[in-house]
Amino acid sequence: MKKLLLLIIFSLPVVAFAQEQSIGLRIGEPLSITYKTFIEEKISIEAMIGRGSANSSTYYRKVFDNNKPAPGAFYLNHSAGGGVSLNGRVAYHEDITAEFDITEGTLLAFGGAGLQLRSIGLEYAYEEAPDANVVRYESRNNIDFGPEVFGGAEYYFEEMPISVFAELGLMLEIADRPGHIKLQGGIGARYIF
Repeated sequence: MKKLLLLIIFSLPVVAFAQEQSIGLRIGEPLSITYKTFIEEKISIEAMIGRGSANSSTYYRKVFDNNKPAPGAFYLNHSAGGGVSLNGRVAYHEDITAEFDITEGTLLAFGGAGLQLRSIGLEYAYEEAPDANVVRYESRNNIDFGPEVFGGAEYYFEEMPISVFAELGLMLEIADRPGHIKLQGGIGARYIF
């Protein structure tokens, strides 16, 4: 948390000189509040904070099997909730308005990379042995961290300070389960100020 706070503090001078800033809502994976600002004509930085969904049941079963609470623990099930997602991203933008014969507004294609940190609360139900008949519970916090790549398009309305966007990307975990790839995407809108 201290590192995130330092990142925000050191980013303020960059934000102060930005030409265009916007804030909005991204619906998808992860569901987030998004803040975006251009630091150069074609380069933007973006911060997102939101709620990430849980991974698959198989994913959490493998996490349990790789780190059992007791040597003979036998997985029964789990519940997941309370997901938080933090993203920091940089993107390159290219104007593609003319390619689509758009006469009003501006359409930008973008692609970029960033880092993502996700945290999900888990509660595992297990038995000490397959025939123990005593169900035990263990709470854990599953933290995933890794780089992401993404691409998409954003349309800027001519008469309103609003943009809408759609994007698709991949996150590669380097912490918790190195090598796990998560497909992500979303649509959203931002208010430009």
